[in-house]
Amino acid sequence: MQLKNNKVNINSERDPNRSTIPLRKVSDKSIKLNPKIKKIKGINSFNDFELNSLNYKDALEIDKRTYLEYYISLLKTKHPIIFTFCPIKDYNTLTIKICLFFLSFSIYYFFNTIFFTYNTIHKVYEDKGSYSISYFMPSIICSFIFSYIINKFIKYLSLSERNLAELKNEKMNKILFDKQAKVQRCLIVKYICYFIISFIFLVFFWYYLSSFCAVYQNSQVYVIKNTFISFIIGLIYPFFINLIPGIFRLYSLKNRKAKKEFVYKISKFLQFL
Repeated sequence: MQLKNNKVNINSERDPNRSTIPLRKVSDKSIKLNPKIKKIKGINSFNDFELNSLNYKDALEIDKRTYLEYYISLLKTKHPIIFTFCPIKDYNTLTIKICLFFLSFSIYYFFNTIFFTYNTIHKVYEDKGSYSISYFMPSIICSFIFSYIINKFIKYLSLSERNLAELKNEKMNKILFDKQAKVQRCLIVKYICYFIISFIFLVFFWYYLSSFCAVYQNSQVYVIKNTFISFIIGLIYPFFINLIPGIFRLYSLKNRKAKKEFVYKISKFLQFL
């Protein structure tokens, strides 16, 4: 009886200016909005790697980014300095990213030394020690290409984002539990292999570079200059190459009625370069 009286009191104290909407209608309205809210939260929970890795059908529904937003997302995931030192939303270990950055410089140094041949040393001698960037540019470009390929391969093998993104998108609890153990083992193997390969590379680089510098002491300055130039090319390269994928991607997603999945696949291939 007391509960009934309380209920009556509450209703009697209701503000007369308040709208008297039936409770059932309010509930129905909130239920209709929930899927939309959930969908918006799902979109916002994707990071740049996940959005860029969407298949064509999902990209048509989810990816509403502009050309500039897509371009910036590629820079955040592919530019060495931005990817390593700027705080971005990804699933990679910061320690691995920093190690990859310094290892990449060692690889640039190694390949520039490889392309510094006896003919190059003879040319420097003929030019009386003057540094001619036009003469060194072909070897610098070759060093950049080989270094970029090796760094790309090591980065693909060592980073954990691809594995964790697949784990995040799994919905079934039983499958999620099984895949979680599998991903954990995979990441452990990845990290062990990465540090073993890095250690072998660094030891070999140290031996080769120290031997080269001991024999050709007057050539060290030229090798270091070539290394920095090729490394700077590696820092500038992402700003230009990442302009291309967005053209194909936005064209493939612009008209929903016309199926342009092949063009979309081209953009995904180009964004990997």
